[in-house]
This record gives sequence, structure tokens and C-alpha cells, in this order.
Amino acid sequence: MIVRRAEAGDERGMAAVHVESWKTTYRGIVSDEYLESLKIEEREESWKKGIFHTKAFVAEEERGIVGFANGGRERSGNYPGYDGELYAIYLLKECQGQGAGHELVRQVAIALNHMGFGAMLVRVLRNNPSRYFYEALGGIQIGTERIEIGGDLFEEWVYGWPDLNVLNEKGGEK
Repeated sequence: MIVRRAEAGDERGMAAVHVESWKTTYRGIVSDEYLESLKIEEREESWKKGIFHTKAFVAEEERGIVGFANGGRERSGNYPGYDGELYAIYLLKECQGQGAGHELVRQVAIALNHMGFGAMLVRVLRNNPSRYFYEALGGIQIGTERIEIGGDLFEEWVYGWPDLNVLNEKGGEK
């Protein structure tokens, strides 16, 4: 598996991972009705813009794109000292636990560091078991927020890394 910068033409693969990951990760958390309403074509249109307006990376193997992550400037301004944000990271369920997630986060952290950012945060649904991934990478909970998905309210936990250099180090998931 390789991790590389996302480029034009990756949108469909990223959208497919995005939709499939939501359906496996959020089943039992978010309503089935909402999950079944997700469409690859809609996500693909969104990624046609997102690839070029964020620092986006894909994990790819022989069968194609199996994961992606993107980030940029922290969007809310509610967390002083945290200037960067990991907007999204998704990896097909069968590809998790093999180090690709860590490498995707590392590449986003390096890109943000090159942009002059020194710290980063990420938002994750409290009931999402993937939050343990961020804890394993040294993320500390710095806040909670509320988010609406499909008409329902959910609690998000905000994890932060006050020093991006910690994530820039090469290595596998802890």
C-alpha cells in the first residue's frame, strides 16, 4: 500500500471510500435512513473541489484507493493555539490496523507543518470507535461540540495535538 498526494482523477475512489466508510463506521450510530441516502456521485462532486482546496492524500493498493485524509486551516477559531485541522480520514474497514491510517495522518501533519501550522485538531463522533485511533496517536481531548447529522444531534469530541512534529515521525500505529 502506498500513500500519496491526491490528484485529479482520484475523486471517484475517494468518494467510494467516503460512502462505504460511513456505512460501516456509523452503522448503529447514525440512522440507517441517512446512511442509505449517501451517494457516491454527490461525494465525488464535493471531492472535485476538496482535492485542490485542502491538503489531501490517498492510500492506494493494487485494487485502487482504499483510504484518504485531508486537512487545512482550523475552521472554527474556537481552539486557540490549534491552527491546523484534520478535516477527514477514512479507510475501508478491511484496510484498518495496517499502518495506512497513521501514514495518512502523518502526511497531512507534514503538509500543514510546511504551510506554517504548528498544531492540529480533529473532530470525531463520541460513539465512533475510531476515536481510540486518535488517542493512540497521542491526541488529547480538548473539547466537545454538537453536530447535526440527518436531523439527529450528536456529540463530537475534539482531539488535539499541540505540536505537529509528534505526528511527523515515521512509524506504525500504536
